[in-house]
Amino acid sequence: MTYLKTCASAVALLVATTASADTTLKLVEVITSPERTEVLQSLVDGFEANNPGVTVEIVSLPWGQAFEKLATMVAGGDIPDVVEMPDTWQALYAGSGQLASLKDHVAGWDNGNTLTEKTVAMGSQAGDLYMIPYGFYLRAMFYNKKLLAEAGVDAPPATMAEFMDASAKVSELDGKSGYCLRGGPGGTNGWIMLAATMNGTNDFFTPDGKSRINEPGSVEGIQFMMDMYQKGYAPKDSVNWGFNEIVAGFYSGTCAFLDQDPDALIAISERMPAEDFAVIPMPVGPSGKSFPTIGFAGWSIFNSTEHEDEAWDLVASLSSPEANAKWAQRVGVIPIHKGADQDPHFQTEQFKGWFDTLNGAQYEPTTMPTHLEQWGYFASTVLLETSQEALLGQRSAQDVADEWADLLTDEYSKWKASQ
Repeated sequence: MTYLKTCASAVALLVATTASADTTLKLVEVITSPERTEVLQSLVDGFEANNPGVTVEIVSLPWGQAFEKLATMVAGGDIPDVVEMPDTWQALYAGSGQLASLKDHVAGWDNGNTLTEKTVAMGSQAGDLYMIPYGFYLRAMFYNKKLLAEAGVDAPPATMAEFMDASAKVSELDGKSGYCLRGGPGGTNGWIMLAATMNGTNDFFTPDGKSRINEPGSVEGIQFMMDMYQKGYAPKDSVNWGFNEIVAGFYSGTCAFLDQDPDALIAISERMPAEDFAVIPMPVGPSGKSFPTIGFAGWSIFNSTEHEDEAWDLVASLSSPEANAKWAQRVGVIPIHKGADQDPHFQTEQFKGWFDTLNGAQYEPTTMPTHLEQWGYFASTVLLETSQEALLGQRSAQDVADEWADLLTDEYSKWKASQ
C-alpha cells in the first residue's frame, strides 16, 4: 500500500510538473510598433527568466485592424490570456462579463498600494477592477523649429487661428505641409479634441443626455480639421495616416506640426536633434481654453483563461514599479506608481509641453466616455469611416456630426438606464 501511495504521489508530482512546464500564456498587444514590441519582449523575457516553466507567446495585432481582429479571435474561441486593453474597449469587454476581476489580486500584491488613485480609477468599471493601466497618454503639440523659421513663423501657435495660419505658411514651402493629420486608424482624439476646443467645453453630453458633438462650436471644430486637409495644409496621403505615418511625417520634416502623446518621442528623439523640435500645449480656442485628450491602456485578463494565477503573475510583473518605469520611459507614457514623476527622465525639456499642460488652468484634459459600451466601436469604426468621407468632401461637417450625435446620445441613454 505504501508503495502504491508513493507511486501515486510520484505520478501526481510528475503531472503537476509537466503541466507547469507546459504552461503557455498568450499575450495580445494591439498598439503596436517595432519599438514597442521590442520593449515588451524584453519585459516578457525577464518574466520568463523568473518563472521557469511558463512561456509567453506575444501576438501583435496592427492597430488599424486590431479592434476587429481581437473581436474575431474572441468570437472564434481563440481567446488570449492577457490582452493590451485600450481605454476605448474596456467597457465593451468588461461590460459583457469577459474580463477577470483584478481587485483581489491587487489587494494581495506587494506593489498594489503604490498605484496612484487615477490608475485604479481608470482601470475600474462598475465598481470592479478589470485592468492595470500601464500609463497615461496626454495630447500636446510637437513643432519643427526649422520649418517654422523657414516659413517666416516667428513663434509656435498659441491659438487655433495661429495654428491654421502657421500651417498655411509652412505649406507654401516646396514639398512641405503644415500639419501631420491623422485621418486613418486611431484619429478619434484629434476630431474630439478640436471639436471640444472650438465649442469651448469638453462635456460630452448636456444635462438632459444629448450629445454635444453636433453643437455649432463642435461642428466648427470638425470643419477646422476638414479645412486643414482640403486647403492642402496636410499631406494628401494623410487621409489614411495612422500613428506610424504621422510620426514619420514629422521626424522626416514633411510637416511642421504633430499633435501626439509622449509615445511619439520614442521615434522622434532617435531621428531628430533635440534642438530642432519642441513640445507645447495644444492651442486654445475662442473660449481661451483647449481640451487635450488624456487616455490610457493597460493589461487585462480574460476570464476564460485556464491559467489565471500565471496570467496575473505576468500582469504584476509588467506592472511592477521597475518594469513600468522602463515601459513609461521607452514607450512614452505618464507612469502609474506614486512618486515615479520625480524620476529625472520626466523632468527634462522634452516633457515640458505635457507638464505645462497639466499645470495650466487654460488646459483641461479630456477623458473619453469609455463607460459607453459601444464607444470602442464608434471610435474604431464609425468615426474612422465617416471622418474620411468628410475629409474627401463626400459629406459635410454637420452631416457627420449629426450621425455621431445620434449614436452617442442613444448609447448614453442605454448606459443611463442601466445604472
